[in-house]
Amino acid sequence: MAERPEDLNLPNAVITRIIKEALPDGVNVSKEARRAISQAASVFVLYATSCANNFAMKAKRKTLNAGDVMSAMEEMEFERFLQPLREALEAYKKGQKGKKEASEQKRKDKEKKSSTDENDKSRDEEEDEHMDDEQEGENEGEEEDVEN
Repeated sequence: MAERPEDLNLPNAVITRIIKEALPDGVNVSKEARRAISQAASVFVLYATSCANNFAMKAKRKTLNAGDVMSAMEEMEFERFLQPLREALEAYKKGQKGKKEASEQKRKDKEKKSSTDENDKSRDEEEDEHMDDEQEGENEGEEEDVEN
């Protein structure tokens, strides 16, 4: 676990980016306000995690899942955030599914290419052997001409 309370804070860069995205252009936020928001966000994440962990423990699991987080949000009386959270989770799942499919396709293409390369290589070797056989036949014919 964390050795100091500061270790539990979210990264300042992330907090700053979230604040900038949430506010209209031209609105400035003081360093002190960013720090307060960062600490509040960290406390919220810790509290939500603790509540979600309680649901996982009741279910005799060691791994938190999305359902645990949803239940924790209800328990913390943040029901109005459940629908946006569900939508964000669904978008995340679709993105992960798309990445997985792209990765699978890339792997299949790579396998197909390597098998095609192997086939090309064996064809090239066969052609080389065929060319060698033809050259040997020609060389034998030349030897016969010299003997006559």
